[in-house]
Amino acid sequence: MVQAMDGVVSPSRHSRWTALVVLCAGTLMTVLDGSIVTVAMPAIQSGLGFSPAGLAWVVNAYLIAFAGLLLLAGRLGDLIGRRRMFVSGLAVFTAASVLCGVSTSSGALIAARFAQGIGGAMTSAVVLGMLVALFPEGRDRARAIAVFSAVGAAGGALGTFLGGALTSALGWHSIFLINLPIGVAALIAALRVLADDRGQGLGKGADYAGAVLVTAALMLGVHTIVRAAARGWTSTPTLGFGALSVLLLAAFAVRQVYAADPLLRPRLLRSRTLAGANLVQLLMVAGMFTFQYLGALYIQRVLGFDELLTGIAFLPAPLVIGVLMLGFSARLTVRFGPRRVLLSGLALIVTGLAVLGRAPADGTYAMDVLPVMLLLGTGFGLAMPALTGLAMADVRPEDGGLASGLFNTGQVVGGALGLAVTAALASGRTRELLGAGDDAIAALSGGYQLAFRTAAGLAVVALLAAAALLRTEGPRTEKPRKKRARTVKSGTGKPRTGEPRTNEPRTPTTHTG
Repeated sequence: MVQAMDGVVSPSRHSRWTALVVLCAGTLMTVLDGSIVTVAMPAIQSGLGFSPAGLAWVVNAYLIAFAGLLLLAGRLGDLIGRRRMFVSGLAVFTAASVLCGVSTSSGALIAARFAQGIGGAMTSAVVLGMLVALFPEGRDRARAIAVFSAVGAAGGALGTFLGGALTSALGWHSIFLINLPIGVAALIAALRVLADDRGQGLGKGADYAGAVLVTAALMLGVHTIVRAAARGWTSTPTLGFGALSVLLLAAFAVRQVYAADPLLRPRLLRSRTLAGANLVQLLMVAGMFTFQYLGALYIQRVLGFDELLTGIAFLPAPLVIGVLMLGFSARLTVRFGPRRVLLSGLALIVTGLAVLGRAPADGTYAMDVLPVMLLLGTGFGLAMPALTGLAMADVRPEDGGLASGLFNTGQVVGGALGLAVTAALASGRTRELLGAGDDAIAALSGGYQLAFRTAAGLAVVALLAAAALLRTEGPRTEKPRKKRARTVKSGTGKPRTGEPRTNEPRTPTTHTG
């Protein structure tokens, strides 16, 4: 059993890594669910009779609940104990997955997906806080973050493959029901391996008014973003709901200044490293989500791949990410510092997205997609662990859950915002080209090119922000100081070296003549 101290702290190296495996298993389940659904969307639409507009809510319901509750779940994890929040989240997510798998109507599936988002937020919000408590510093922390990041990054791309394979072989229900054995195993392991931490206690205050404000603001903001493509960015609902979301966030900010026990302590936002890392992550993930979702559409609609082949086509990216993160990124981070590794990774992401921006209508997978997969896989494999380490480097132990929730919120909001913007640009460009007389494939390709170039621009801004804001190089290994032999004069006046110290008072030496 792992002893509790500020979350989870292990007395032995073996138990710490066992606990990390459990945390990664719970994370993998929620990460897979974010991408496994995309390939199965056509099958879900035909199976439950979704309208084209209603089908988007299979994704939107999950995103809104997940993003809206991350901050609150992170703070509650600090108060009631992160293990309790993690285990409860696993239970909610697993039960909701079963409800998704047995849904027989569109309304039932959307409601179950919302419940899945709640469970995912509860689980994900506290994981990073638990991880940094398990591995306080040094090479082990770099390795642990690399493993955790590999699971998250590779899991997203792996979900595309599993979604295609499971849907083709067993039907769309299986993409949800597969979470049942994984969730039960992770739940049992978490109860056995992770120690129960008491947290700070609800008496410290959860700032319920602030929680309502920020949860409403985030849910409404994500809802506005994901619906903007259909409604139009300048439509009355988009502008109205967007303004209301900003007002709620402003009210939340004011509340945090005057609340006795604020939900989001101002000192977290004053941390240049944490705030900068969240901004860089938001921009980087916005670009990568464009590749993950619109890249899959390019492979299917322009290159003509089916669901299974599309999933297989995405496999090089998670393989590169996994090999790099598990084998090299921790060593590179320790040797060169997280900032240099992050900047190198972002430069590769910019290059990959820029290359994808020329994806032609008559392109081939080997020439136009595979090189991009390798570039983006390498770039993300370098950037994400370094960025995660920087984000959590200066966080106090009592703020671990909240900082973890904040970091995950930036990831979800960045993905939703980036995809909404680039998808709208791609759709508008496609319509424009169709109106100009281009054939359907050429028009689709032109729309995707604009989206990928926009994503490359977002990655450029992320690179510039990282260079300007993230100057922390992380923990440095200090060279051991050479012990200097002390010289003590003897009664004869000759020096003696290396005399051991004792706890007894030393008699002063008297010099005469």
